[in-house]
Amino acid sequence: MSGRLVPCSAAEISSLFLFEKLNAEQLRRLCGDGRVELFDPGPVFAEGDPATDFYVMIEGTLVMSRRVGGDDIEVSRTSQPGVYAGAVMAYFGDGKPQRYMNSLRVSEPSRFFVLPAESFANFMHEWFPMAVHLLEGLTLGSQTFQRAVGQRERLLALGSLSAGLTHELNNPATAAVRATSSLRDRVAHMRNKLSAIASGPYHRDALKALVDLQERTAERVSKAPALSPLEASDREDELADWLDDHGVQNGWQIAPTFVQGGLDVDWLEQIAAACDQEEILPSAIGWLNYTVETELLMSEIEDSTTRISHLVDAAKQYSQLDRAPYQVADVHELLDSTLLMLSGKIGPRVRVVKEYDRSVPRIPAYPAELNQVWTNLIDNAVSAINSAGGEGTLTVRTALVHDRLLVEFRDTGPGVPAEIRGRIFDPFFTTKPVGEGTGLGLDISWRIVVNKHHGDLKVESVPGDTRFQVLLPLTATAPDTATDPDTVPDPAQEPS
Repeated sequence: MSGRLVPCSAAEISSLFLFEKLNAEQLRRLCGDGRVELFDPGPVFAEGDPATDFYVMIEGTLVMSRRVGGDDIEVSRTSQPGVYAGAVMAYFGDGKPQRYMNSLRVSEPSRFFVLPAESFANFMHEWFPMAVHLLEGLTLGSQTFQRAVGQRERLLALGSLSAGLTHELNNPATAAVRATSSLRDRVAHMRNKLSAIASGPYHRDALKALVDLQERTAERVSKAPALSPLEASDREDELADWLDDHGVQNGWQIAPTFVQGGLDVDWLEQIAAACDQEEILPSAIGWLNYTVETELLMSEIEDSTTRISHLVDAAKQYSQLDRAPYQVADVHELLDSTLLMLSGKIGPRVRVVKEYDRSVPRIPAYPAELNQVWTNLIDNAVSAINSAGGEGTLTVRTALVHDRLLVEFRDTGPGVPAEIRGRIFDPFFTTKPVGEGTGLGLDISWRIVVNKHHGDLKVESVPGDTRFQVLLPLTATAPDTATDPDTVPDPAQEPS
C-alpha cells in the first residue's frame, strides 16, 4: 500500500531518535534513497507480504495487529514519533525472503519515512558494521540459546513422563506376575482335588454333573455383578453359614471367593443337589473354589495385560510414533493419551473431569505438538492445584465456538494475578519456585498454537477458577514447515 509522496527534510528526520546521531551526508543519503509518504487512515502493509520497506513514523498514530485464526488481534498502538516497523531484519542480508510478521495500519493521517529494505541493509553494513555483527550474533545466539533451553524443557518433560509411565506400567505388570504365580498354585490344587474326587467311590453321573456345574460356575464368574461393600459382607455371612451347616470346613475362607465370583446360596443348593452322596460335597466345594479362584486370577491377568496394552497405545498416541507430522486428528484421542501419560503426575488428589463435546469434527493439526501443548497446560494446572493444598479439580472441556474448536483447561488453583497475566506467555517468565520451571512451557505452547496452527491461546483467571483456552481452526491450512516453535519471534513483529 502506498501513500502520497511528500518532500523529505533531512532536518526533520534527524529529529527522530534513530537518526539523531547521523551526520549531514548520511542524512542526505537517507533522503536520497528513501522517501516520506503520507498515509490516510487505513492499511500500510499486511502480514505475510514481502517485507520490501522499513518504516519510521514521523507523526500520526499506528496500530500493529497480528492474524490469529480468522481475526486480526491488535498487539500495539502508539503515537510516539520514531517508532519503526517493517523490514527490521533486512540487515541480515542472507538471501532469505523477508516477510512482514504482522499488519500495520494508521488510525489518522500519518507520515512515515520509508526506506527500501535493500538500502536499509546497505546503510547498516556500511555505517554500523560492528553493530550488524553484534545484532546478528545476539539474534542467532538467542535463537540457539532458546532452542537449547527448549530442548531441555522437552527432556525434563520426557523424564517426568517416562517416570510416570514406568510407574503406571509397573503396577499392572506386578499384578500380572503375582496373579500368574497364584494361578499356578491354584491349578495344581485343582488337579489334586480332581484326582481325589476321581479316585473316590463316586458314581459316574455325579462326576459328570459336577463337571457340568464347573463349566457353568466358570461362566457365572465372568458375569459376576459388582456389589457394594455392605452387600458383599451380607452375602459372605450367608454363604459362610450355609457352608458350616453342610459340614464344609473353613467356610469363612471360601465364602469371600464365592461372593467375588458371583455365587449365592441358590447356587450352592444346586451344587448340593448334584452331589447325591453327602461325602462328595466338601470335596466338590473345594474343587469349585479352586475353579472360581482360577477364573478370578485369569480375569486379573487379563485386566493387567489390557492395562499395559492401553498404556503402550497411549504412549504411541502421545508420541505420534510412525505417524505423519501433519494430519487430520481427533483432539479427544490426543487429550486422553496425554491425561493417561500424566496420570502418575496428576495423582489421586486431583479430580479430573472431562466435558467433551463429541460432536466436534476432527481438525488438521500437528498432533505431536498439540500433545506438548496439552502437557504444558495440564502440568501448570496440577502445579497450581498443588500450590493451593494439593486437592482440587482439573476440568478438560471441548466445544465448538463459531468456526473454531475450543479446548479448555480449568483448574481450581489460586489463579493468575492480574498484574502478571500479560507476561505469562513471555519466554523465561515463570511463577514456579527456582529449579521447578524454565518459563518456556507457555511460550512454546503459544507459538505452537498461534504460529504453527494459526489459532489462539488465552487465559481467564480468578481465584479458584483459572481457564487456559486453546482455539484451533477447523479448516486446513498449508503446513508451515518453515515455522519452528523453538525459534525466537522476529523482532519485526513489534514496533520499536
